[in-house]
Amino acid sequence: MLATWRARARDLKCEMAALYLASRDPRVPWYAKALAACVVAYALSPIDLIPDVIPVLGYLDDLVLVPLGVLAVRRMIPATVWAECRARASAGIGMTTSARWVATAIIIATWIGLAFAGARWLFRESH
Repeated sequence: MLATWRARARDLKCEMAALYLASRDPRVPWYAKALAACVVAYALSPIDLIPDVIPVLGYLDDLVLVPLGVLAVRRMIPATVWAECRARASAGIGMTTSARWVATAIIIATWIGLAFAGARWLFRESH
């Protein structure tokens, strides 16, 4: 059973790399690129919908939302493009280290921006 979970985790990692590659492909529609970017950002984000410290439920959102997001995006991407992206991801062609740092910076900046906007809204509502 542990081997099955490891294989699924490895497949999901490959799917994330394939989504990243698909989001940069000009043959993919803009709405699929946008959803792919959201799914990859959620998967990489340290902040989850349900915090991981909550037993069972904390990991349940990762086990449900990310695969559902991948499925939704896969249906929007042409089959030939997805097969190419999947093959490139399996071969280890994906995000470079600099692209990972940029993605991390964008995710952190987004969360900081959302926190600032939320704090501003709360401050405005209290006065």
